[in-house]
Amino acid sequence: MRSIRRLWNALGQFGRRCLLVLLAFAVLSASCVCQLTSLQLINDKSLASAAEKTRTATATVQGNRGKIEDTNGTVLAQSVERYNVIGDPLLAQSFKPVNCTANNKTACHSINGKPVGTTGAAAVARLLASVIDVDAKTLGAELSGNSHYVVLKKNVSPAVKRKIDKLNIGGYVITKLSSIREYSNGTLLGALLGGVDGTGKGVSGIELLEDKTLTGTNGYKTYQSGGGGEMIPGTLIDSKDAVNGSDVKLTIDSDVDWYVKKALTDGVNQYHAAWGIAVVQDVQTGAIIALEDSDQIKAGSTEAMQNASRAVAETFEPGSVGKVFAMAGMLQLGLHQMTDKFSVPSTITVDGQTYKDSHEHATTNWTLAGILQQSSNVGMIMAADQYTSEERYEFLKKFGIGQASGLNLPAESNGSLSSASAWDGRTRNTVLFGQGYSTNALQITNAIATIANKGVKNQQYIVKSVTDAEGRTTTPKRGEASRVVDESVASQMLNAMESVGEYYQAQAGISGYRIAAKTGTAQVAGANGSLTSIVADWVGVLPADNPRFVVTVILKDPDGTYGGLTAGPIFKTIGEFLMQKYQVPTSTPRTDAIPVTW
Repeated sequence: MRSIRRLWNALGQFGRRCLLVLLAFAVLSASCVCQLTSLQLINDKSLASAAEKTRTATATVQGNRGKIEDTNGTVLAQSVERYNVIGDPLLAQSFKPVNCTANNKTACHSINGKPVGTTGAAAVARLLASVIDVDAKTLGAELSGNSHYVVLKKNVSPAVKRKIDKLNIGGYVITKLSSIREYSNGTLLGALLGGVDGTGKGVSGIELLEDKTLTGTNGYKTYQSGGGGEMIPGTLIDSKDAVNGSDVKLTIDSDVDWYVKKALTDGVNQYHAAWGIAVVQDVQTGAIIALEDSDQIKAGSTEAMQNASRAVAETFEPGSVGKVFAMAGMLQLGLHQMTDKFSVPSTITVDGQTYKDSHEHATTNWTLAGILQQSSNVGMIMAADQYTSEERYEFLKKFGIGQASGLNLPAESNGSLSSASAWDGRTRNTVLFGQGYSTNALQITNAIATIANKGVKNQQYIVKSVTDAEGRTTTPKRGEASRVVDESVASQMLNAMESVGEYYQAQAGISGYRIAAKTGTAQVAGANGSLTSIVADWVGVLPADNPRFVVTVILKDPDGTYGGLTAGPIFKTIGEFLMQKYQVPTSTPRTDAIPVTW
């Protein structure tokens, strides 16, 4: 101890200070060695794990939404690959471009072979503006913020994405996989197809109806990422494949639907109608081949997502088309035959209520078939003297009036048919000629198709098949067909309807083909609530001798008023196209017409 003191004193003040400094460095060095040993030998695994976590990224692999196709496989709606361009403003502000030389062509920055000419956010903006349709000034402003995230451009194509990748600005700007829904035919089937929201979820029309079927299941990839967020090759940690949504094939024939849309739009313009609706249905199967209205709504648009198809949602009194259902019930119950004779005046009073035909006429001798051909309201009331209110209601219900169609289309209206017990003395008679209840275009189309199908009502359908991501095709289950009237009754009704078709041969006849039809004209409430508006309709079966199609045309407030004079000619245009497209054999001559007069 004394020797240490003597040494300490001998060093002097300067020497003692130097010694203390050396001792301090020694202690510090020893501490560093211990810490380094701990890091490398004791905590190396935990530190490596932490570093790995900072580099680990998980990317969503998107399951695409399925396609919607027409009956022939023509694509009506599909999702296409797109990318959102995302910027990091805080990082972009530190960007320094690398001028290009002969040795760094794949890792430098230039615009059309020239230096960028600036640094920071402005440089990133200039580079990006050279490949996307946004000016550099706008991009520069977006990249001058104080966040790490800003959307610079949505839904760029894969080709543009590849150009961005070649700019060498990864990390400053990244592209994130997205998709958009494209519709191939503009306003064709617009509101019926509907649309999807910003997340790709169906919100209206077929997109909503089949949303679960169309929606895919996302997968993922977990990997080690580089400084720009890109995947480091060979570092895939985990993954799950995405599963695309199933494709939905409709019964709609887009060629027919296009022609129907054109014929309907032309007719609405010709007759200055407020709107029009048209339906084409396959008689034998119940498949909907065309379903259109005159509204000019583009599929996928905001308007399509906010408005239902008029062909589905609009309800109206069918007018004299309803005589078919009422008369079929009389025949089925055995109350009359089509050859029964009536002397029909132009007006009649029953229980204090007066009813009249559409025009004045002398008392005329018509058979029941003639009452249908001439569309006599008075004749229907005379023929229904033994037809109870409950029976009238029951047959309207059996034909599907006021009932759900089973199509389950979004916003589809059932119309209204109150029970017989709720009818007053006038309504119980007006239901005989299509007033006092409301229906939609799909209902009256299938009701007339029931007559054309020998008295059997098919379940209408619009989804033909579904094909999943593995290529497996299934047919959705449909409701059972039901018999409404006997085949003999349906045959008599079709015969009488053919006489109606002959009556309107000049307006709605189709050369070479026999047609069976019924017209309707009903007063409905106008804008002020009073009966100031008209719905004119025509439902036709063709060919009458071998029914293939039912075509319904409905017009609101047309010039010309009557269905036979306005909706009938539009039916003719559509019918001619159908016969040609499907190469339907021409009709045999009619030889069995039921007399309409006596």
